[in-house]
Amino acid sequence: MTATPGTPPSQPYPPSIPRAGHRGAFTPLLDTLTLMSLPVLAALALPLPAAFAGGGTRRWFGGRAESQRAEAQAAKDAAAAAFYELDTAQRDLRISVETIAAVDDSPAARRAVSDFDALGRRIDEASQRYIQAVDAHDLDRDDLDAATAVRARGELTAAKDELVRVKEELDRFGSSLGPLLGKAETQLARLAPAVERARQALLGASNALDAARATNLRADDLAARLAALSPELTRLNQGAGQHGVAPTLERAERVQREASAIRAEAERLPEKAAEIDHRLVSLRTRAQALTTRAGQVDPVLSELRRRFAAACWQDLQHVPEQATQNVRQAELKLREAQAARDAQRWADATSLLSTVRALLSTTDEAVSAAGDRLTRLNAVQKDPQAEIQRTRFAIRDAQRLAMTGRTTPDPRDAGPLDDAVARLERAIGTLESGRHPDYWHFLTETEAVRQATAQVVSRIREERGGH
Repeated sequence: MTATPGTPPSQPYPPSIPRAGHRGAFTPLLDTLTLMSLPVLAALALPLPAAFAGGGTRRWFGGRAESQRAEAQAAKDAAAAAFYELDTAQRDLRISVETIAAVDDSPAARRAVSDFDALGRRIDEASQRYIQAVDAHDLDRDDLDAATAVRARGELTAAKDELVRVKEELDRFGSSLGPLLGKAETQLARLAPAVERARQALLGASNALDAARATNLRADDLAARLAALSPELTRLNQGAGQHGVAPTLERAERVQREASAIRAEAERLPEKAAEIDHRLVSLRTRAQALTTRAGQVDPVLSELRRRFAAACWQDLQHVPEQATQNVRQAELKLREAQAARDAQRWADATSLLSTVRALLSTTDEAVSAAGDRLTRLNAVQKDPQAEIQRTRFAIRDAQRLAMTGRTTPDPRDAGPLDDAVARLERAIGTLESGRHPDYWHFLTETEAVRQATAQVVSRIREERGGH
């Protein structure tokens, strides 16, 4: 709309800009100066009735003409008021539409912008009609006749009605923007706090790095990650006006997350350094203990060879050599881990220590397996019935459970349990053949029978629990 905001309703143009057909803002002052310059005697010479009848600069045309002039002026004032209200509403609504456009790029938001532009064209057309009606009629003319006043009133009233109709359309459109505007305002309300949180997170990360460096921890990788966020801070400072509200919100949240992670790692650096130092000492001690234990495997293997069949110990032949190699490799990795810790390459040091731990755990299991083998073989050689009874009890327990509430067993239970009984009997039979029974085969068979039986029990309980 072309009108100047703030123009009073009865004055469609700023007072400082004369319009065609108007006498201008200074006309009353000129009229006053002219009257003051008339000879006083000439004024006194006028008959008194004539002086009252002819006072002013407008000629007398009778009551009807003045009445029509007043009605036209009223129509002009009403049109000016409608024009002013429409202009104000359009300006207010433009702020809302621009807010939506800045935050929301959805199809609904783009449609709202397009609809507002179309309404703007309707407003321009109605405003132009009003301005033309105002320019076409000078209601202050001395010779304004009644017919012209009537015509002016009609055109001004029609212009006013059109302005009112467009204002109603604008109001309806504004009401329809409620959800979009609410969403946009929510986004804007989140913007400033999100940017401030990002700035505070960056400051916290920087302070945490300074504190870590004060304890002789360089934290070069964390410093590099923090420096990479500097361009993002620059973009945040440039604001949403340059980069958009949604991208700025996303950037602020990402910067906050990354800066908070850097701060947390920097604050944990002294604890991490102490933890790595403790693990280095602990793993060195464990490696030394395993070296001693690995040296005890040979006597165990010697006894196994002397007292039991080859099948009972052949898989353990490689344990002493493998243990020695593993411990040697673990000690090498420990030296590399110490060098990484001294260089404050925390990730490398942690990875190397994990490798050392895995090597020592594997060695520990192998060394322990030799001693455990001898212990179990001694026990079964001395009293094989204990292992047999243990396995038979597991089978009988499973059979009782399978028959609970039934007169005949479920084939799914009976088959595996019958197989378990037969497998146990075959394992017992191996103990009775030859001078040196394969006690290790017997032990592995009874263990396998118990596992198969346990699977049957587990399935039965799951099915009955489900019912």
